[in-house]
Amino acid sequence: MIDVPLERVLTRSGRTIQPEAPITEAAERLRDPDVPALVVLEDETVVGIVTESDIVAFVAETLEPHSVGAVMSSPVTEISRHESLVAAAETMRADGVKHLPVVSDGAYYGLVSASTLAPYLSRHRLEIDREDDPIRLGADGGREIPAGE
Repeated sequence: MIDVPLERVLTRSGRTIQPEAPITEAAERLRDPDVPALVVLEDETVVGIVTESDIVAFVAETLEPHSVGAVMSSPVTEISRHESLVAAAETMRADGVKHLPVVSDGAYYGLVSASTLAPYLSRHRLEIDREDDPIRLGADGGREIPAGE
């Protein structure tokens, strides 16, 4: 297997959103097949990540309008842009996530996902298991994420 730096495969684009943005805006942006996830930024700092499955789970539980901050996954597992693809895959597998915001000196740099890594790694390195714990809304409207996710 070739050890390729993350910088060569991450998605460097404006696929970010602020926590106070309406969920409908996030849902509209996630309809684009080239947008696997939206990294939630507050003052250039990664504070969360929102995916299609976050929105689907949220809508299944409530139909009231809420902001992205209520549905995003937080805290977020991040990775340095200087890490390797293997390190990214191992981090995804260990933390049960499919998307990793890539940071440089604490600032958002890009996004890497399991599908981004797939062409570069063997199948066993990308097996990501999530606990079958259902997603629940917290008292403040935010998601409760089981420990270790």
